Amino acid sequence: MEWMNYHHLLYFWTVVREGSISKASEQLRISSPAISAQLRSLEENFGEKLLRRSGRNLVMTEMGRTVFSYAEDIFSLGRELMDTVRNRPTGRPMRLDIGVVDVLPKLIAQWLIEPALHLREPVRIVCREATSDELIARLATLEFDLVLSDSPINPNLKVRAFNHLLGESAVTFVAMPKLANKCKGRFPRCLDRMPMLLPTDNMDLRRTLDQWFETQNIRPDIVGEFEDYALLRAFGQAGSGIFPVPSVFEKQLKQQDSLRRVGRTDEVHSRFFAISAERKLKHPAVVAICDIARRELFDIKLGMTAA
Repeated sequence: MEWMNYHHLLYFWTVVREGSISKASEQLRISSPAISAQLRSLEENFGEKLLRRSGRNLVMTEMGRTVFSYAEDIFSLGRELMDTVRNRPTGRPMRLDIGVVDVLPKLIAQWLIEPALHLREPVRIVCREATSDELIARLATLEFDLVLSDSPINPNLKVRAFNHLLGESAVTFVAMPKLANKCKGRFPRCLDRMPMLLPTDNMDLRRTLDQWFETQNIRPDIVGEFEDYALLRAFGQAGSGIFPVPSVFEKQLKQQDSLRRVGRTDEVHSRFFAISAERKLKHPAVVAICDIARRELFDIKLGMTAA
């Protein structure tokens, strides 16, 4: 049987968690050169590079991410074993690995995932963020139980996966009161020539909005484009421009950010998907996420399409 040196794996795991060899050295109380040598030994044992340099930083390779995921499970089990041996109470939670597409608004992701934390059985969620294509590729290797996205899977990807429509929402334009008061005339004409904050053009919502602006003969003054919705919202709160939000979140955002509604259109929709590697959902936490999103958050007719 081929054996692996778990000390070497521990050093790799600690380097990734701490962010650098020097910080791992402090944590493990081992010299940096010794850790570097052990990492090389681990890579030689696997026959694969696990870390690479990016400027001054160390980043994981694809194989490094796979090894780190296994290491997380191994050392988590090790801690649980020690707790059991020492008669400490332990209840091993059900693990839920979720990929969140980087352009999905964080508020929406949190709202969708929240039901998983309220099951009778304890759940430990592990969320990772990346581009849609990268997450779907990792879903295909079963690294994730679920991927949350603002769009269905890219049909050009040769991956067997299934799109589960969680819901869709009309779009509301909001702004801080001072800016909202400057909107003259009826909606949507009042948006013409007004400062606007929009998602970047790699997002489905932006492409739909551009088409809608064209049909309405509206030319907003686009002062900012953002891939990160939290950053877009921050600029909106600062009064930099009017911006679109899913209408389902309109009330909550108005209460949190003192935003004022400029107008709402039912001709543009935000859609939200759960993407899985299996047609029939089985993981209890995944089932809860999908069921509650459809039944309580969006209240839409259920739907599913295969990629």
